[in-house]
Amino acid sequence: MIRYRCDGCQTDLARDGSNHFIIKIDAFAAAGRLEFTKEDVERDHEAEIRKLLADLARQSPDEIEDQVYRALRFDLCPACHRGFLKNPLGCLPAPT
Repeated sequence: MIRYRCDGCQTDLARDGSNHFIIKIDAFAAAGRLEFTKEDVERDHEAEIRKLLADLARQSPDEIEDQVYRALRFDLCPACHRGFLKNPLGCLPAPT
């Protein structure tokens, strides 16, 4: 049996979804600049790629993925949903 709990306060949620909200968040890296200079083209790209591969080898797959994309899903009760809407990021001051 699947059991749903609020990810905010751990309250049990109805299996039929009648008393909860689903929050989905996609966090992904913003695109960098798309213009190239003559210096960009003339750089030693092989050395840069070797360094990048060495850096990646020292990181876990989760750390690498977090630098590019992460999908999050939360099940919230009505009270936690209201709190989320008031301050979606939680770590930042609530909007006035």
